[in-house]
Amino acid sequence: MKTVLFASLFVATAVSYAPQSLAFEDSMSLRICEYISINDKKRLRKILKTNKVKVRAIFDTIGCNDQNILEFAATSNALDVGEYLIGKLPVKTVKANLDAVTKSSAHLAKVANERIK
Repeated sequence: MKTVLFASLFVATAVSYAPQSLAFEDSMSLRICEYISINDKKRLRKILKTNKVKVRAIFDTIGCNDQNILEFAATSNALDVGEYLIGKLPVKTVKANLDAVTKSSAHLAKVANERIK
């Protein structure tokens, strides 16, 4: 009887915590997209540092308006954040996204080309 009670308590506890973690990830990605759109590099760095997350780790998982965060920075004309992202991403990733960045921002395209060389 104690085993059944313990198992049901464990399952109930695990289920109750799962939506909170998903909501946290959603709110963090929403904040990241917001900080990129308003070109707030300081807040972006702070949220990443507070949550101990690197740009490389979130680049493939977070998208803003059906774009990755580098493309979104270019289309939002977020030059400071775009330069920060280009500096933190691997050269191979910057090279793969160069065409999309070039279409939206000449300044970020220049920074990306310098990073690739």
